[in-house]
Amino acid sequence: MERIASFTIDHLRLLPGLYVSRRDRQGDCVVTTFDLRITAPNREPVIDVPALHTIEHLAATYLRNAPRKDEIVYFGPMGCRTGCYLVMFGDLNPQDVLEMVLDMCDFILRYEGEIPGARPEECGNYSEQNLNMAKYYIRKYKEELTAHRRFTYPA
Repeated sequence: MERIASFTIDHLRLLPGLYVSRRDRQGDCVVTTFDLRITAPNREPVIDVPALHTIEHLAATYLRNAPRKDEIVYFGPMGCRTGCYLVMFGDLNPQDVLEMVLDMCDFILRYEGEIPGARPEECGNYSEQNLNMAKYYIRKYKEELTAHRRFTYPA
């Protein structure tokens, strides 16, 4: 079996950032997957499940209502809980989506009130949410992203 591309990235050197994880082509259609790496893998604690769940709900809500909503395919957490994937139509680079990702962070940081989609009829695990911790991780991620602008996986 072929080794998938994401397993070839040295996670011991990977730091928080915004990376192109992959580009997929089908005919004229290109889909770009971004790795929003929020914590440093294997060196920092992973994001706790309630906070990651809240990030997922708020980020997906923001992105699907943003000016570029027609380009959004998917937003969701990584299984390792060190970040999230953003999948978009187009042959894109991190610089193409940086402003939108920073706006998404600001939306989460400003958010108050009931978490969208966090009712039993809307979500399979509606009660596992933590807005304060979601804001903690997103604040830390935004600071890292704006200070260091990491867009290229370590060699």
